[in-house]
Amino acid sequence: MKTFEVGGTTLSLALFLDVTNSKELLDLMQAGTLEPEVAFLNASLIPDVFPVLAAAYKTLVAKSRVSLTTRTLHSELVYNYSGSKHISESLKRCGISDSTSYILAARFGASANEMTAINGLIKGTETGLEELETRADQAQIQKHYKISAAELGISTVSDAITCRIAARDAL
Repeated sequence: MKTFEVGGTTLSLALFLDVTNSKELLDLMQAGTLEPEVAFLNASLIPDVFPVLAAAYKTLVAKSRVSLTTRTLHSELVYNYSGSKHISESLKRCGISDSTSYILAARFGASANEMTAINGLIKGTETGLEELETRADQAQIQKHYKISAAELGISTVSDAITCRIAARDAL
């Protein structure tokens, strides 16, 4: 687990491999009984933590303006990471599914006890965030975010995603 300072609060991130209970986690999230509340992202679509931090900042700005698009702060993080304006499509694509085995868990303002509880919820192996770069599904990322080869000639995948997250509401 690693903690980052974002917009006056903290965002704790933990990366898990070989997760076997993603269906159970998804059911708890959809029922609104996940305790503590946490965002679960499909880590194969995350090449680096920077776009997640950009989405987190955007989420905190929406919260401060009392203008969340989704029901919770943590679902808003998944929505903002997606770059799409369609809520359900965003949550399906960038959130977890029944069969997701590679998960990034994110929690705003997490205490040590809450992160321990999150680690207890997820049946998988926690690994370092540096794994993101080597395990990212480049083809899926390029398809989802519509990143062209020409764009990658002058930019990185992480920068391309971050630009889409930042510009979504302006387009």
